[in-house]
Amino acid sequence: MQAEIISVGTEIILGQITNTNARYLADQLRQLAIEAPWQTNVDDDPARIKQALATAKERANLIFICGGLGPTEDDRTMAAVGDYLGRQLRLDEDYWQQIKAQLEARLISATVSPENIRQAYYLAGGTPLSNPTGLALGVYLKDGADTYVVLPGPPHEFKPMVDQSLLPHLKADFGKGHQTYSALLHFVGRPESLLMQELASLGLDERLVVTSYVQPDEIQVRVTLHDVAKEEATSLLEQSIAKIARQEADYYIGRGAGVSMASQLVALLKEKGLKITGAESLTGGLFQATLCSVAGASEVFDGGFVTYAASAKEQLLGVPVETVRQYGVVSKQTAEAMASGCQQKMGVDVGLSFTGVAGPDDLEGHPAGTVWLGLAIKGRPVESHLLRLPGQTRQFVRQQSVQEGMRLAYNALR
Repeated sequence: MQAEIISVGTEIILGQITNTNARYLADQLRQLAIEAPWQTNVDDDPARIKQALATAKERANLIFICGGLGPTEDDRTMAAVGDYLGRQLRLDEDYWQQIKAQLEARLISATVSPENIRQAYYLAGGTPLSNPTGLALGVYLKDGADTYVVLPGPPHEFKPMVDQSLLPHLKADFGKGHQTYSALLHFVGRPESLLMQELASLGLDERLVVTSYVQPDEIQVRVTLHDVAKEEATSLLEQSIAKIARQEADYYIGRGAGVSMASQLVALLKEKGLKITGAESLTGGLFQATLCSVAGASEVFDGGFVTYAASAKEQLLGVPVETVRQYGVVSKQTAEAMASGCQQKMGVDVGLSFTGVAGPDDLEGHPAGTVWLGLAIKGRPVESHLLRLPGQTRQFVRQQSVQEGMRLAYNALR
């Protein structure tokens, strides 16, 4: 079984949007042991859509066409696929009534546009795929030895339709005889090349497929087993993950979807009944925003400080003027004073500070990418750690500083 993913949209071709749909779908197919070695991007022109379909048919027997199902004139995907396959478009009357009801509920004074009826058509002989969060129907169509799947483009519609409407069909038709088990592991603070080198040295079972993905704030590693009995696969995965976690104890933060450095730190603080605060200079509130993106953060975070200027550090945090004058704002001493200052001012258990040079220019003789982190934990000596992130963008330096600061606090509290 080989699949191809065709993504339709002029905005993709022009680089105006990132194609997250293809990545998500490919990941779902991988978990079903369906190989998808080809991905094609094409604009909204019907002739080029049909040309992409013809090319896909020569090398794949499961073909996905994603995007171009909206109500406007340039949404031509369903008609182009129908024309290519020689299939008429059928109106799903019941679904059209549902669309009208949804639109009328949203609109205050406007009337429903007749153009929206386009979204209730599907290919004759196919099975309509309902759209849990949008309007346009998808379709699942078997055409001889080939299977065609047409899906909407907006990611907030695409993913729920894949999960709820498409996957049951794929599992029923292509999941038999294929068993794939995998786990997604998350790491912070370790370069990808070094991490993968260390994992390769562990002597993991040769049947394990280990792949890495660089994200802006972490490294993700997926470990996968194909065609192995469930009991053996579960045991082997657990043993392998435990071995990896021991080897990378300082950098491994957890497994599964939805895991992040922030979510793990919040969970640990909750577990221990602790509260945290922050004092931020170069990160400008990014640590606090990242922490508060986790549901339930209010249980461990009451507030914090953004002290960009030296005067703000002195006035709001009580950093001694002499400390700033003698050592500068980018220093171990200032980071420690900021951490202890915010922890004491807020009366909480943990204070985390960030001070440094985001760039692009140097500051106080320190090159861009120089960052000091401070950590004050009630009842312990104040810590400070130096990061060097040369040659990076301002945003990268700020993001990595936040991730490293949270990792520092997480490891200290475990």
